[in-house]
Amino acid sequence: MASFVIEGGHKLHGEIKPQGAKNEVLQILCATLLSSHEITVHNIPDILDVNNLIQLLINMGVKVSKQGRGTYVFKADNIDLDYLESDGFLKKCSSLRGSVMLIGPLLTRFGRALISKPGGDKIGRRRLDTHFIGIQKLGASFIYDEKRSIYRIEAEKLKGTYMLLDEASVTGTANIIMATVLAKGTTTIYNAACEPYVQQLCKMLNKMGAKISGIASNRLIIDGVEELKGCTHTVLPDMIEVGSFIGMAAMTGSEITIKDVAFDELGIIPDSFRRLGITIEQRGDDLYIPEQDHYEIESFIDGSIMTIADAPWPGLTPDLLSVMLVVATQAKGSVLIHQKMFESRLFFVDKLIDMGAQIILCDPHRAVVIGHDRNLQLRGGTMTSPDIRAGIALLIAALSADGVSTIHNIEQIDRGYQNIEQRLNNIGAHITRI
Repeated sequence: MASFVIEGGHKLHGEIKPQGAKNEVLQILCATLLSSHEITVHNIPDILDVNNLIQLLINMGVKVSKQGRGTYVFKADNIDLDYLESDGFLKKCSSLRGSVMLIGPLLTRFGRALISKPGGDKIGRRRLDTHFIGIQKLGASFIYDEKRSIYRIEAEKLKGTYMLLDEASVTGTANIIMATVLAKGTTTIYNAACEPYVQQLCKMLNKMGAKISGIASNRLIIDGVEELKGCTHTVLPDMIEVGSFIGMAAMTGSEITIKDVAFDELGIIPDSFRRLGITIEQRGDDLYIPEQDHYEIESFIDGSIMTIADAPWPGLTPDLLSVMLVVATQAKGSVLIHQKMFESRLFFVDKLIDMGAQIILCDPHRAVVIGHDRNLQLRGGTMTSPDIRAGIALLIAALSADGVSTIHNIEQIDRGYQNIEQRLNNIGAHITRI
């Protein structure tokens, strides 16, 4: 198990570029199974979750070649379906959350799929009902093998249908889309997730010959086709990393420029940070964050305390609430952070309280932060990263703290952030990996 040792109190300065979007890449990699032709993908981040999924595809028989930094070519023309029955395959699936999105491509192209309960962050229950119910409506049968703790899914030929999703699940929507592109007939998905990740998946599939309309809305119509071809696709910059860098600049009182952010795809993320009082300037496709000695949380028009909550797109992504909570600890004013989707994601606040933050954890979903307005600096401490997003939030807190901090279990951070200590050290951070 690796750790970060962080010497806090150093200002950052310079330019930093976000990596490719992790959540998009996991969908795109699974989609390469839908065609026997070559698919070239640019801007793939070098992070643990992505590398593990690429290795899983290789083990399944996908031909993968690296063409340069962040560029890979995939060709799934000889899949070893027997490997899906192996304990090795199921073990890898159990440790990788994104593996659940293998179901749709495998089922629609090969008629069967096998998967164990996927792993990932320890942030509370992340149900798979949306995936399973949607795919069942297309004609698939699910059998749960209690002895092996696996799901066996089969279908001779999926058939298009109308479905109203019980929740706008991003991975659930992606899985169902991939299952329907080769299904017979027309499928309508209502209450579909419309995050940029899903939009990118749809655009890539259309380039491959799929017929998907309604992209960027919550009502998708997919006309099934017989076969998909190859294509070239470029992954968007990671909006979660962009938000993390905004928060990092504010907490450390630093001046940084975040390069090539695909601003039009950021939605309300910049404005959400502005509600915390952070100055953000758009300069072309870059974001400039000036050095700020103080930033003040806005109040609602009636004077009541600001509430920042997650919501399905185009609402605020839940992946940034941990960062916003940390940033609020040094703001002037108070804010209620309402994490609606996952019941354990706020439990890392006890570590911030130990560092001197003033936070009231109301329940598993809500926390009130009373900002210090930089009158009291956080103290360095020793902590353990419970998940990707809490990990980066703790790293931000440590960078701003007085003294030295140690973060254990940084493999969680590595799952979502590429060479993060090297990139931050290049702009003035003092982070050592041990």
